[in-house]
Amino acid sequence: MTDPATLDVTIVDGYVDEPAHFGVPPYISTYPRYTAGALVDAGVPEERITYHTIDELRDDRMLWADVADADLVCYLGGMTVPGSYVGGKPAEPDEVREIAWTADGTTLMGGPVKFGVGDENAGATETERDDLDYDFVAKGDVEAAAYDLVESGLEGFNNRMRDNREIDRWGSKGAFVVEQHPNHPEYLICEMETSRGCPYRCSFCTEPLYGDPSFRPPESVVREVGELYDRGARHFRLGRQADILAYGGDGEKPKPDALRELYGGIREVAPDLGTLHLDNMNPITVVEWPELSREGIRVIAKHNTPGDTAAFGLESADPVVQEANNLNVTAEECFEAVRIVNEEGGWRPGDEPGTGPSTGPDAPRRLPKLLPGINLLHGLKDEREETYELNQQFLQRVYDEGLMLRRVNIRQVMTFAGTEMNSEGAHIAHEHKSLFKRYKKQVREEIDNPMLQRLAPPGTVLPNVHLEYHEDGTTFGRQLGTYPLLVGLPGERELGRTIDVAVVGHGYRSVTGVPYPLDFNEASLQELTAIPGIGKGTAGDIVVNRPYGSPDEVSADVDLRKYAGTVSGSDAD
Repeated sequence: MTDPATLDVTIVDGYVDEPAHFGVPPYISTYPRYTAGALVDAGVPEERITYHTIDELRDDRMLWADVADADLVCYLGGMTVPGSYVGGKPAEPDEVREIAWTADGTTLMGGPVKFGVGDENAGATETERDDLDYDFVAKGDVEAAAYDLVESGLEGFNNRMRDNREIDRWGSKGAFVVEQHPNHPEYLICEMETSRGCPYRCSFCTEPLYGDPSFRPPESVVREVGELYDRGARHFRLGRQADILAYGGDGEKPKPDALRELYGGIREVAPDLGTLHLDNMNPITVVEWPELSREGIRVIAKHNTPGDTAAFGLESADPVVQEANNLNVTAEECFEAVRIVNEEGGWRPGDEPGTGPSTGPDAPRRLPKLLPGINLLHGLKDEREETYELNQQFLQRVYDEGLMLRRVNIRQVMTFAGTEMNSEGAHIAHEHKSLFKRYKKQVREEIDNPMLQRLAPPGTVLPNVHLEYHEDGTTFGRQLGTYPLLVGLPGERELGRTIDVAVVGHGYRSVTGVPYPLDFNEASLQELTAIPGIGKGTAGDIVVNRPYGSPDEVSADVDLRKYAGTVSGSDAD
């Protein structure tokens, strides 16, 4: 019988991406943390557990010794939604095989519902888990498999799902893993699970495969946040649930007291957190229980950090598609939900809570606390040309009514077992390829750009933008958060740094910014020219007439104080 106390274990994070669960850096998913916690609970000492991301193994071949020498190697990965990523690249099948071939000890593979990925992890169609030469493949929860495998002396396990009592232990016990992540602590956001599963059965989604919602009690989530906070984590996303408003209840009806206990408890154990965001909120919940939903949204907006997004799965504004795919919300219902979230969460730090969306030129210079996002999915059964027109009409109505959306996510369905096909057996999205491209371009130009100008007018301050990469003489970065804006700054700045940025321009899904506060005695010609209302001639004059004692001394037909003043409100508001 193998003694757990003598085992050396290496966990390799190949990254996950699910409808309600992010795991590609800067996110760290629950999988490596819960697996590590399960191993500790089974008797493996913390100090004998090593964690590496797949990117670390790519960058440093010396680290492969930890794979080769381990008694047990746990590979974690799998993508159930398509995506493009900046912070890391999910593992490819050949890399996953190499881990198995390199390991001299026992190997275990597990993760979400789907394994195996195609080019850029967007083209895979297989949902069967290829063993890729691993000794064991977890068909249930990999953390439960890891626990049972160690308990059996590495002999085997029964595929099963873990329960919330186990996660109460494993979530806290596995928090130490974050200290081994290469992004720790400055640029790492921890995915937090409040529940999984969904009471609705939309045709395209994998979340119902986990069954009906099973909620963790607030004290369990709060304790896990506290352990992560004590390990240096400062950024958290309540992303692992189908509907945050339904937390703590029956999976459908809002329970504001549970949200109050959850969010208030997190703020108590993590008083200096940098990010507290969420992901999914079901619009049908908002319209069926409007007053309870308003109360719940107020709780969230009181405790969260600015720029938060409640992702709404409208999927299609076409009633024909809604009926064919068992979608649970109509376009009219979703519009009402958008309005309610705007009214209760659309205020900015410096406003009075509940005063509705701040959209005017004198709005406080921070992002709103909580706004809806809209997910639109194409390639569903019975999609038609009118579907595209109806989707555009919905988005245009939101804009024309003076409301805000934090994000419009347009994607095509990713195939998995049960995805509907058209009568010819080809994906409907392929039939509409040119229409899809034209429609997406129109949405970006006619909705995304003006909406972004409303959301983040010039002078809006984005604190703690992490500088990630250079392209064509521009430095790009993002804040940590659920769906952070891509920010471009003129010139090539040192990467890996974090700076505050003031917005000066807008793209379709990104903004241009300058460092905040902007020192007009040091600002480059590129930075000055980027400010709205300052052309090359005025920028040149500003440079020639330096130095200045204050921004008021700068001669320009633009109020420059918004780029050099103090921030209204803070992340802690």
